[in-house]
Amino acid sequence: MQVEKRLEKLKKGKAKDSQSKLKEDAEKSAMERIRHALMDGKPARSVTLTDFEKDAVNHLCLLTMKPVIYVENVAESDLADSAINPNVKEVMNLASELQSGLVTISAQVESELTELPFEERSEFLNSLGVSESCLGNLIRATYSLLGLRTYFTSGEKETKAWTILSGMTAPQAAGVIHSDFEKGFIRAETLRTVQEGDVMLFRFNV
Repeated sequence: MQVEKRLEKLKKGKAKDSQSKLKEDAEKSAMERIRHALMDGKPARSVTLTDFEKDAVNHLCLLTMKPVIYVENVAESDLADSAINPNVKEVMNLASELQSGLVTISAQVESELTELPFEERSEFLNSLGVSESCLGNLIRATYSLLGLRTYFTSGEKETKAWTILSGMTAPQAAGVIHSDFEKGFIRAETLRTVQEGDVMLFRFNV
């Protein structure tokens, strides 16, 4: 097992300085708890670690440290209030215990949505007591779990979406488009999209 091999190496190794010793001690402590969790059949991500410990074990790229989302397929009638479904409750408890995400979907609803004209989809979802498609919920949950965010740029020819890491500064976000944008950054202007109930004054000339 990779974890046991690493623990053996840590026990034999000698840190060169105090900072290295702190990191080794943090890694050793984290690996001991992770090993116990794995022996109990639980994933490494179920172990509560400090940020320093996470950083110390990150280089191992443990598979069960990777984030996971459970996707549960429910009947159309259960979509609006899926938490009352005993099967969903069971998976919710498991996901919580293993520090994983959970999204409920209805494959039947998604299939029916694809057959409807775009303008009728919102009405269909509202009739089921939901405001967004299951696919939309899954995408948002995945982005959240991975710590990702999206922003948009718009020009004369197209509007484009850009994916960034949560916590990025405006210059760093600009650098996703091109490194020159980050190097020569001056400022960012954010334009809000039109929202329901906005009062708008259009000025034009013909």
